[in-house]
Amino acid sequence: MSPQIEAQNLSELQSRLWNIADTLRGKMNADEFRDYCLGFIFYKYLSEKFVTYANKILKEDGIKYNELTAGHPAYQDIIDAVKDDSIQTLGYFLPPTDLFHTMAQRVAKDQKGAGEGFILEDLATTLRNIEQSTLGTDSADDFSNLFEDLDLGSSKLGNTAKAKNELIGKVITELDKLSFNLSEASSDILGDAYEYLIGQFASGAGKKAGEFYTPQPVSTLLAKIVTTHKLKLKNVYDPTCGSALCCCV
Repeated sequence: MSPQIEAQNLSELQSRLWNIADTLRGKMNADEFRDYCLGFIFYKYLSEKFVTYANKILKEDGIKYNELTAGHPAYQDIIDAVKDDSIQTLGYFLPPTDLFHTMAQRVAKDQKGAGEGFILEDLATTLRNIEQSTLGTDSADDFSNLFEDLDLGSSKLGNTAKAKNELIGKVITELDKLSFNLSEASSDILGDAYEYLIGQFASGAGKKAGEFYTPQPVSTLLAKIVTTHKLKLKNVYDPTCGSALCCCV
């Protein structure tokens, strides 16, 4: 993919992600709906990354991972094999039933009143399953309480279970329409979009939410200053005590 196309895709992704964030705007403060938006985006990212990886494993067999049915005798051995491999390589696992797109399909069924609908408790279970899939592995600490800021029972999402379902279902539906193109992009498009959203949340929430965010130009300047004429650094820290962005530039 050319740099020009990647830049265009990034700009479009940023715009669409912020439009999705608007779904929660007005329901809560910017620093609050930030946690929901970034949490759901990361869930989608983990799911899309997992499917891309699983499909590579299954390519020679002509199988698509999302077409497998968990618990089905003909597929369970395949799913178990993918699980063992992915835990070692990616550090986590999602069964077909817990994929983001599968969750979006349930939302669609719920909206049509057909079949097994979308229930927030099921989403909460899925997020816990992702965290627990890493127990006993090297990635366990990285995934520990990963989604703890997603309070799906919060009254700020709605006064009734139905209202909460509808709001979160709408966010999931819109996110499902996006593709991070993980198999094509050469740069960290999602990371750039993620940083864009953090900056938008910070500027919209004032000092309280802005404390954790250092604008990229400032981070780049500081990184250049501290590395000038140095071939090796022994210690690095973020002088703004924020999200450690300065350490990543």
